[in-house]
Amino acid sequence: MGAVSVLKARPARPPSPPGNTRPAKQRAGRTPTGPGRRRQRAGMLMVAPALLHAALWIGLPVVASVVLAFTKYDVLTPPQFVGLDNFKEMLDDAVFRKSIVNTVIYTFFTVPFGMMLGLLLALALHTGLKARGIFRTAIFLPQVTATVAIALVWLWIYNPNNGLLNALLSFLGIDGPAWLSSTTWALPSVILVGVWQGIGMKMLIYLAALQSLPRELYEAASVDGASKARQFFSITLPLLKPATFFVLITSMITAFQAFDQIYILTEGGPANSTTMMTYEIYKSAFREFRVGYASAQSLVLFVLLMGFTLVNRRIMGGTRGHN
Repeated sequence: MGAVSVLKARPARPPSPPGNTRPAKQRAGRTPTGPGRRRQRAGMLMVAPALLHAALWIGLPVVASVVLAFTKYDVLTPPQFVGLDNFKEMLDDAVFRKSIVNTVIYTFFTVPFGMMLGLLLALALHTGLKARGIFRTAIFLPQVTATVAIALVWLWIYNPNNGLLNALLSFLGIDGPAWLSSTTWALPSVILVGVWQGIGMKMLIYLAALQSLPRELYEAASVDGASKARQFFSITLPLLKPATFFVLITSMITAFQAFDQIYILTEGGPANSTTMMTYEIYKSAFREFRVGYASAQSLVLFVLLMGFTLVNRRIMGGTRGHN
């Protein structure tokens, strides 16, 4: 009887406020139990292989590269700490400075022209163009083709004696130059290959973004009397801002890491007119076995990429489109 009277005297728990239906433990910030905890464990188990792979094959090499950047290491002998000597040597390395300039020039031309052509092709394929599937496949095919195979084809196209390009120019009465052997034309020739190969991915991303735009905005603009050009600059371009930012960053990373076509087409020549930062890193590490110096060059490449990414993000004001 005493226990029953105590239970009866205990005040009732106040009702929960409307809309707050979460359990008390979750409202207090505690770890969920029961089915929620099991789902959490299952999710961690599913992502564990990918996290382990990233840690072993991406995280550790990145950390090792940063550490080796401050050492003198030639694979055969143990690393010796040298501080900032590798970076001081880079300041006096005329070839590496030339590679930075060439990489910036290559990126400056391949990224904007590739983005512009990719957007134009996406706009053309977004309309009622006949045989759109065939055109999409043809444009995207260079993206999935091995870069070495593409470079070999362009080697034949640029051949000064029996190449396709000089044959077309001679048909027009123009004497074509030795494209890849000229310090004037070698870098523009490599830039043309980079633009042509990267159009497919840019076109695909822009096309997917165009297909997700709301049609009601265009219908309302047409009712208000807006022309196609006005709709493009006032509706399409602002709404494509997230896709543009993504294409810009990925294109810059790809351009800064250009290596295969340089290795096959020119090997950095003539007279280092087409040498890129990645090619110089390759030469330092795998030809001269200066792994410490190559790691320092890689760190400079990473810093440049990160700086350009932050500047582009600030200029574009983030990745969110306009409402």
